[in-house]
Amino acid sequence: MRQGHRADHLTLTRSAADPGPPPVVRETGDSVVVELDGEIDILALQRMTPLLDTVAAGPYRVVAVDLTATTFLDCSGLTLLVRASRRARARGARTTVICRHPLTLRVIDVAGLTDTLTPVPTLHEALR
Repeated sequence: MRQGHRADHLTLTRSAADPGPPPVVRETGDSVVVELDGEIDILALQRMTPLLDTVAAGPYRVVAVDLTATTFLDCSGLTLLVRASRRARARGARTTVICRHPLTLRVIDVAGLTDTLTPVPTLHEALR
């Protein structure tokens, strides 16, 4: 996956019930950034699990999931993020989410996932 390319090679399709664009996946050295936007819910879980599984199992030292354009995150979205984190950590990689939205940060905190998802406010911090 090259910088700025959409991850459409994994056959991410849109339907009337799921109008969001496919995520953008960017490689940055030995790191990868997956930019998610819109609602991260049960439909996103079903649609994005294959992509995040592939990325998290890849050769990257850091897997960063950018949630700055996310408008909603529910328990299904948390499941998606935790699954990617566990897969990456199983091979020694670090996972982080990029997020500044107070409500999303609160959901992560209340779920007790701050240590697992290690949210940071900027891409620069995520790739350190």
